[in-house]
Amino acid sequence: MQKKIIALAVAGLVSGAAFAQTNVTIYGVADAGYVYSTGERQGALNKNANFSGINSGVLSGSRIGFKGQEDLGNGLKAVFTLEYALNLDADEGVGTGSTLKSRQQWVGLKSDKLGQVALGRQYAPGFGASVRADAIESSSSASPLLILQTAAGATIQSSSNARLNNSVTYTSPKMAGFTASGIYSFGENTTTATAAGNGVSTGNDGLYGVGLNYANGGLNVDAVYQKKDDSTSTASQKDINEWMIAGSYDFKVVKVMATYQDLENKGTTGTADLSNRVWSVGAIVPVFGKGAIRAGYADLDWDRKNSGGSDSWMLGYTHSLSKRTTLYTTYTRTDNDTNTVSAAGFSSTKAKGETNTVFTAGIRHTF
Repeated sequence: MQKKIIALAVAGLVSGAAFAQTNVTIYGVADAGYVYSTGERQGALNKNANFSGINSGVLSGSRIGFKGQEDLGNGLKAVFTLEYALNLDADEGVGTGSTLKSRQQWVGLKSDKLGQVALGRQYAPGFGASVRADAIESSSSASPLLILQTAAGATIQSSSNARLNNSVTYTSPKMAGFTASGIYSFGENTTTATAAGNGVSTGNDGLYGVGLNYANGGLNVDAVYQKKDDSTSTASQKDINEWMIAGSYDFKVVKVMATYQDLENKGTTGTADLSNRVWSVGAIVPVFGKGAIRAGYADLDWDRKNSGGSDSWMLGYTHSLSKRTTLYTTYTRTDNDTNTVSAAGFSSTKAKGETNTVFTAGIRHTF
C-alpha cells in the first residue's frame, strides 16, 4: 500500500513538472459596436441602400488566442500561437457559421541570440508596419488607410490579405533599435487547372516579404518589400511587387504618422493594369487624461490610363475606462471617382462614383 502511494506521488510530481515547463497564455479581444453606413449598393435594384446594425470587431477584430512556450535550455524555446476570429453579434462560436476561422496559427523555435523561426499561417511584415502607422489602429470599419489598401488589392496591409498560409518566417532579435523580419509563403497550387497541365505549378503564387523596423524612443520607422512570384491572377503569370515606407513620431502632445506604398501589378486575365499607389497621414492627440482624438487621411491613385482613384478621411475619439476597456466613436468618409478601378468604402454600401460614410460607436475589451 505504501509503495502504491509513493508511486502515485512520484508520478504526480513528474507530470506536474512536465506540465510546468510549458507556459500557456489565453488572450483575446471582445469588440462590438453600432455601425451606420450610407452610400450605394452595387446593382440596378440596390441603389440608395444603407447599413444599420451591430457589428463585431469594429475597432479591433474580436478573437481568442492561445500562446505558449517551453524552455529547452541554453536560451532556446519552443513557441506557438493559435488565434481564432470571434463574431460577437451572431449565433456563432469561434469562426463564422460552422467554419473555424484562424487569424494565425503557427509553431516554431526562438533563440534569445539568434531570433525566431516559425511555420504555419502567419502575418507578413506589412501587417505590423501598417498597424504601427495607423491613427485608428487599423479598424476595418473606420481606417482610411486600410479601406484604401483593401480596394488596392494590397498584401501590405493589416487585414486578411496580410495573413499568409503555408508560410515560414524569421524574426531577428532587436539590435540597436532594429528588428528584421522575413516570410515565404508557398503557393501550393493543387487546382484542377494545375493538374490539366496549363503551365501552372505548385510554385506559382509563392509570396515572400522582408521588413525592417526601427523603434527608439518616440520614433518608429518601417520599410517593407513583398513579392508574389508568377501570379496566376495575371494574364501571363507575372510577378506582383509591393513596397512601403511608414513612420511615426510621438511628441507626447501629439503623435504624427505617415505612409507611402506602391503596388506593381500589370493586370488580371486580360490587359488591365492594376498598379497603384496609396499614401496616408494621421495624428493622435491625447486629451482628458485617458482620451485621444484621432484623425487620418489616405489617397489611392491607379496607374491605368483614364482611371481615377479614391480618397478617405476619418475623425474619431477613443476613451480608456481602464487598461483593458476602451470606448470609441468614429466618422469616416470615402469618395470614389466614377472611373476608379475598384470602389473603396464600407461593406456593400460602396460604389464607383459615389460617397460612402460610416459612423461607429462601441466598446472593446482585451484580456
